[in-house]
Amino acid sequence: MNYDSAKDTLEHIQRVSQLLNKIVLELMCRMQNHDASKLRSPEKEIVDIYTPKLKTTTYGSEEYKQYLLEMQKVLEHHYEFNHHHPEHYQNGIEAMDLIDLVEMICDWKAATERHADGNIDKSILLNKERFGLSDQVVKILQNTVKRLF
Repeated sequence: MNYDSAKDTLEHIQRVSQLLNKIVLELMCRMQNHDASKLRSPEKEIVDIYTPKLKTTTYGSEEYKQYLLEMQKVLEHHYEFNHHHPEHYQNGIEAMDLIDLVEMICDWKAATERHADGNIDKSILLNKERFGLSDQVVKILQNTVKRLF
């Protein structure tokens, strides 16, 4: 008896498509709701004050860190409602899933574009130290940036 794998392969392709669609739908939800908490109190008032200040700083600089300290209360609120920040989780990056990481790298890339001297590659390396990212996660993020951005 000769086996024809076409039926099994087509079923596998369909199942993978169904699973990928779940991911696509979740990413679309994240896309529509990204940082929406910044548009409401208590975040909006502080974001209105600090966004222009942060634009003039270098990511990771002492001035940048000082602004984050000044914004600490509102940032805690922001992290509570936004899963794409390692600070959202008690165990940081280790508790994140792939969807969180995808939104996070897009957020980091967009954030670098708000700074005159922003650089996603430097940001990834700074965040490696800041969040204790493994070399493997760093390489995955770098590969994603290289391929897509």
